[in-house]
Amino acid sequence: VNGSLSLQSEPIRVLVTGAAGQIAYSLLYSIGNGSVFGKDQPIILVLLDITPMMGVLDGVLMELQDCALPLLKDVIATDKEEVIVVGNPANTNCLTASKSAPSIPKENFSCLTRLDHNRAKAQIALKVGVTSNDVKNVIIWGNHSSTQYPDVNHAKVKLQGKEVGVYEALKDDSWLKGEFITTVQQRGAAVIKARKLSSAMSAAKAICDHVRDIWFGTPEGEFVSMGIISDGNSYGIPEDLLYSFPVTIKNKTWKIVEGLPINDFSREKMDLTAKELAEEKETAFEFLSSA
Repeated sequence: VNGSLSLQSEPIRVLVTGAAGQIAYSLLYSIGNGSVFGKDQPIILVLLDITPMMGVLDGVLMELQDCALPLLKDVIATDKEEVIVVGNPANTNCLTASKSAPSIPKENFSCLTRLDHNRAKAQIALKVGVTSNDVKNVIIWGNHSSTQYPDVNHAKVKLQGKEVGVYEALKDDSWLKGEFITTVQQRGAAVIKARKLSSAMSAAKAICDHVRDIWFGTPEGEFVSMGIISDGNSYGIPEDLLYSFPVTIKNKTWKIVEGLPINDFSREKMDLTAKELAEEKETAFEFLSSA
């Protein structure tokens, strides 16, 4: 099989920014071993960081070489690109990047809320006593911040081979409307408090999930959460925000899941996180216009 790799696919170039950081360190092996783009897709990794980090990046380069990954055709470490990528506030940073590169379609920009999505799935699985694979169609609405709204009104859990709604499976509305939401909202801070470091491993896994679903598409009957441009949505979210919605992905193109009923509890939380994003956008654009 390995001998026919070059016949099956041309290598794709994958650029990783902040490549000397701890999230990238957890992410690069998964990209190089085929977990993201497939086991028959050769990769050329381009590792980008600022000049003072090039010594660290050399160490990362050596480790990638020492992994002896058959799909990894080349690794290029560089500080030459005029790009600065910063994590949080992820939604507004992504919107700002989109505005700064008008030649690239807005639909090509997305930000990571998959970590929050995975956290929500994991909390439900732990509470019900199943694996995370038995939970699907949770939703993260809004901002990747403590105002995000983890919504399980449309989520399903598999019990004894049968899919049932999460509310029906748990029969604990007070937990689902209280502790569950705050746990997911504040999980990142809880990890930092415990580890004294950010959640690099789970963030790297979420990046892999996010990119793999763009590359291969979402499974039939399932949707995932992704921060995308809000233009044309049917959920009453203002236009021109980078807002997390439930999406399906096919042929590398996302589509917002339409027609989900929204109750009053959800409406309030969806609007609250949209308000925060509008305020962040205003602050960021004021700064950019005065810079």
